[in-house]
Amino acid sequence: MFIQTESTPNPATLKFLPGQTVLEAGTADFPTAEGASASPLATRIFAVNGVNGVFFGNEFVTVTKADTIEWDHVKPAILGAIMEHFQSGQPVMASDAVASSGHAEHTGEDGEVVGQIKELLDTRVRPAVAQDGGDITFHGFDRGVVYLHMQGACAGCPSSTLTLKMGIENLLRHYIPEVTEVRPVAV
Repeated sequence: MFIQTESTPNPATLKFLPGQTVLEAGTADFPTAEGASASPLATRIFAVNGVNGVFFGNEFVTVTKADTIEWDHVKPAILGAIMEHFQSGQPVMASDAVASSGHAEHTGEDGEVVGQIKELLDTRVRPAVAQDGGDITFHGFDRGVVYLHMQGACAGCPSSTLTLKMGIENLLRHYIPEVTEVRPVAV
């Protein structure tokens, strides 16, 4: 098994490509070790000293390290954990765990606007941020303000504010006049 790695715009996050499907559908975000029990793979990766977060996409795993740790010190152990997991035959997610489709549900009179927001996120934004090892999902819409949740490499990325304001906000405002602003949320 050969696992490729790619850098991301977030210097604290590295993208690992195991050359096989990680999740059939959706994503899974483990911002802390405490929540990793839903995934045998995430549990293995968190066992590596210095790992602060794990995120799964369709064909990739992104790992966020502590700022005080250098990639040279943790990358070999993470590669080993991923390789060991896939060779073990264990599932990526526990049988009762469910990957997230991403977007929060929204009920109310803004249903049509929210549908347009989700459509633009799914077709224009999410594929691009997945290339960088992350995901951005809809969290809410209130009086013109779109609230988005950033995951994986996007969470804590130094350029995420610029991406949110100059990229996503401009895109949504261009196509959906009801949108006035985009803000990140921490979940």
